[in-house]
Amino acid sequence: MPMEEPMAQVPAPVMAEKAGREDLPTYPHDAITEKKSMEKVDHHAQEAEVREHYYDPLNPNDVYPTEEEIHTLRRVPDRVPFASYLVAFVELGERFSYYGTTVVFTNFIQRPLPPGSRTGAGGHDGQPGALGMGQKAAFGLTTFNTFWIYLTPLLGAYLADQYFGRYKTVQLANIICLVGHILLVICAIPGIINKNGIVGLFAVAIVIMGVGTGMFKSNVSPLIAEQVTRQRAVVEERKGTKVLVDPALTTARLFMYFYLFINIGSLVGQIGMVYAEKYVGFWLSYLLPTIVFLICPAILIFGKKYYVLRPPAGSVYPSAFRVIRAANKGTFSLNPKKMFGPRNWDNAKPSMQAGGVPGWMNFDDEWVDEVKRALSACKVFLFYPVYWLAYNQMTGNLTSQAAVMELNHVPNDIINNINPISLIIFIPIFDLFIYPFFRKHGIRFTPIRRITAGFACAALAMIWATITQLYIYRMSPCGYSANTCATEDGITIPAPINVWSQIGAYALIGFSEIFASITILEYAYTKAPRNMRSIVQALSLLTNAVSAAIGEALVPLSDDPNLVWNYMTCTILASLGGIAFFFTFRELDRQEETLNELPEGHVWPKGRPVETEEEEVRHA
Repeated sequence: MPMEEPMAQVPAPVMAEKAGREDLPTYPHDAITEKKSMEKVDHHAQEAEVREHYYDPLNPNDVYPTEEEIHTLRRVPDRVPFASYLVAFVELGERFSYYGTTVVFTNFIQRPLPPGSRTGAGGHDGQPGALGMGQKAAFGLTTFNTFWIYLTPLLGAYLADQYFGRYKTVQLANIICLVGHILLVICAIPGIINKNGIVGLFAVAIVIMGVGTGMFKSNVSPLIAEQVTRQRAVVEERKGTKVLVDPALTTARLFMYFYLFINIGSLVGQIGMVYAEKYVGFWLSYLLPTIVFLICPAILIFGKKYYVLRPPAGSVYPSAFRVIRAANKGTFSLNPKKMFGPRNWDNAKPSMQAGGVPGWMNFDDEWVDEVKRALSACKVFLFYPVYWLAYNQMTGNLTSQAAVMELNHVPNDIINNINPISLIIFIPIFDLFIYPFFRKHGIRFTPIRRITAGFACAALAMIWATITQLYIYRMSPCGYSANTCATEDGITIPAPINVWSQIGAYALIGFSEIFASITILEYAYTKAPRNMRSIVQALSLLTNAVSAAIGEALVPLSDDPNLVWNYMTCTILASLGGIAFFFTFRELDRQEETLNELPEGHVWPKGRPVETEEEEVRHA
């Protein structure tokens, strides 16, 4: 880590880490007892507020707030560190490559090779295509791809938390992704693009690329957030006014701009590759993302000297399972009230063991509280599949919907770029104006409330799509067979509705992402124990895979004449899901600040360290 840390008065855990002990904490905020904290206070200042002091070796000059300041000072986010921007640029390149590649999947799979074309390019008036497998096959394969890339983050999380750390796991993911990209380029080479066996090679390519993408996803967001070293709220003076610099707001801001970089990459990748497939061919749509992807490992190598890199934690998963098992001890019952009632987390705390601390309790009380908090976060994730079900319509069915509308020479898969454009415009507006306005006027727009708003926006987007589809069926010359409405020469006969009528659906999905998609990244990071951040992030991403599996069940609705029912189903599920979500987690919403202020816990994979005299007395 390229920074000098003050060695004077550094507590023992930090000194041990300097000596190479990776199993001990980096931020021993609670290593100083209350008595020692009080000694730092000027006892001669009779009217001074008594502050609770912590020592942070990375931020030794921080001033921590009094209880009064916590409740009265205006809260503001901290500045985003340079190292975080470097990681964000890596994500930008990866998202350019991923979205630039996948945006053309629907046309590549669904539509046949245009007459006279060897590359799949449709030219000025035609639709690009290659395999000609139809809309159901296109929706099925793109849905499988979504399922796969959100299942494999579990593998990436396991490797990072247990063995390699996040940096090395991300670099391994880059190598795997590169292999998948190269196979896709081979699939699109002119002359063999629609030969026998290309479907199989295409499937192998998306499986390999999905492994790398998933491993990348579960680790890059914790890696970028770990560059923020300040863990507790501190008092600063800005523009002559005291403010409370809140790390929770810093994390929220960080993920807002992380998501901004994601959408810059996806926007440029999607627009460029859509025109490449239309006028040149699919080989260029797959080759350019492959070239851009090579930038990712290069930036990571360049920025390594600036990053805060945490070593792998070792075998913490078994400890987490033991904690949960101990907390659930005695709760199995035929009585639903007891079966699903509150767990006794004190059963898992070392300090509460009357007969001495068992050997398997290689963690402290604070880590038990963190595991409890992480489990609460995982319950929040359970509602997300219905949200992603609505979101995923954007990359499949809405693209097909655009193809049967009046395009006026605009590629059908260019329209969904309204979504990243809306995000690029509105993310800074929310960060610089709307959220500060809420904070200034005391409006608590907490993560639970933001997520609820995200569900509402997703439901509104699906209402928009439902109405659009209904009018397509009413106005198409072929009625409820709009998808196959074409001349004898294979030229699509569109419904007389301008394709830009879809703009509302894409913009509303964009707003829903600001509220729900960004917030879940933040929530997964802030509620996870430090040594389990990748796995908790992977579990949040797993909800996308569950949603994709549910989406496979909706494949029969993904073609004429059932598309209105498809969008209506998504509307109903998103609406009911949002209502149920808010009422389920109202109490968790009230605990937000308390959960964020939990002290950091520790796990010792090689066994508990020798107890101090104070701990021995406490456990006696």
